[in-house]
Amino acid sequence: MPRLGLLPRRAFAALLSQLLRPPRTACVRALGGHSQIAEAMVTSQLKPHQEKPSFIIKTPRGTRDLSPQEMVVREKILDMVISCFKRHGAKGLDTPAFELKEVLMEKYNEQSGLIYDLEDQGGELLSLRYDLTVPFARYLAMNKLKKMKRYQVGKVWRRESPTMVQGRYREFYQCDFDIAGQFDPMIPDAECLKIMCEILSGLQLGDFLIKVNDRRIVDGVFAVCGVPESKFHTICASMDKLDKISWKGVRHEMVAQKGLAPEVADRIGDYVQHHGGVSLVEQMLQDPRLSQNKQALEGLESLKLLFEYLTLFGITEKISFDLSLARGLDYYTGVIYEAVLLQTPAQVGEEPFNVGSVAAGGRYDELVATFDPKGHKVPCVGLSIGVERIFHIVEQRIKTSGEKVRTTETQVFVATPQKNFLRQRLKLIAELWDAGIKAEMLYKNNPKLLTQLHYCENTGIPWVVIIGEQEQKEGVIKLRSVATREEEAIKREHLVAEIQKRLSQS
Repeated sequence: MPRLGLLPRRAFAALLSQLLRPPRTACVRALGGHSQIAEAMVTSQLKPHQEKPSFIIKTPRGTRDLSPQEMVVREKILDMVISCFKRHGAKGLDTPAFELKEVLMEKYNEQSGLIYDLEDQGGELLSLRYDLTVPFARYLAMNKLKKMKRYQVGKVWRRESPTMVQGRYREFYQCDFDIAGQFDPMIPDAECLKIMCEILSGLQLGDFLIKVNDRRIVDGVFAVCGVPESKFHTICASMDKLDKISWKGVRHEMVAQKGLAPEVADRIGDYVQHHGGVSLVEQMLQDPRLSQNKQALEGLESLKLLFEYLTLFGITEKISFDLSLARGLDYYTGVIYEAVLLQTPAQVGEEPFNVGSVAAGGRYDELVATFDPKGHKVPCVGLSIGVERIFHIVEQRIKTSGEKVRTTETQVFVATPQKNFLRQRLKLIAELWDAGIKAEMLYKNNPKLLTQLHYCENTGIPWVVIIGEQEQKEGVIKLRSVATREEEAIKREHLVAEIQKRLSQS
């Protein structure tokens, strides 16, 4: 090695730098053997300008972002739904977005294939919840609860082919109301139907009809028509598609895909054509075949009692006993129901819509027992509002009408016509906030007055308070109506009270 003292200055600096730089393997050892981290560090040093991989920025299929305008519409709808649930005495509940996989399996019949499984992380096998009903039943069993009236609003996930033009998604909200406990027959069931009527009437979506049936009647029909008991669930799943495809298509599925005898399918077809009111219940009670089936008789007697209570609630004109209704989920054991909007001719400029059912539910008396070690039953009945489809309808109508949606609730804007009034504006807006008044101001030291007033007009803020040199000298604040552009001088100490008074009148 040459003597360092004889090297030129630049050569000496380069040699010293090389001697002090640790080798690459030393970097790995210094990182405690984490070679992947070291590799990443070395690679990033070697390629500081490496291009990022290009990909399409989008939301996953079957999902979507919600704009501020859409959020305003949704919050109003959810507030109306939840206020109805609370009016009927329900308590709020929340459960995890995912459950143990075994909790969800075998609860949804053929629809179990639509459940999203989460990747095994070396611990529990988990799945995203498919609905809010099964988690509620698990909650009751886990906490040994025998009675509860609850509501829950939350997202659920289903791995089905989305048709977003009809408000169907893979990720969507459900709003559920359920009554758990042993009570006299049909009283809770009737209240659930009353709640559905209240919500759908309150949302003013148009005319609607609630189809009602009973799973015992469905099973009774299958039995008297000759369906093998082992095929009840799978044939019920086919029948549940009658709101989407014709009887011809459903019959083909029953016969060609599920091996049902054609004459048996035809006998089922004779029954599913019937729909009506309590008179149809009476007619079915006299049916020579159904009247010989114990399950069907129990279901029909329950519906007869249900219609008595619905008459007292004054909602029978919205209810139809429909023998085609099946509700394909395995856990239903008694009364089932489903609300549909009646198709009306589209208004000028409005696209025809077909979103299917907008609410559904039924009785499930044995689901809680599947989670209880001793098999104790907790009878339950409930409903689910299809808010995603309702959102879609309302959003389309707003779009068609050109209605402007306010995205904030700001009541007062704090403005100034002069420079160097930031401190006065901050002090004033703090007083408004402390008094519970919703207020805004521009985040600029010296904004132009015209810019501030235009902001209020564009965002729909109804009132402006203006503070400037003249107002400060006189001890007043100008209160301006954005709609009329009229201004009034208010004493500084009376400003909050005056604003609150005017807001209460509007």
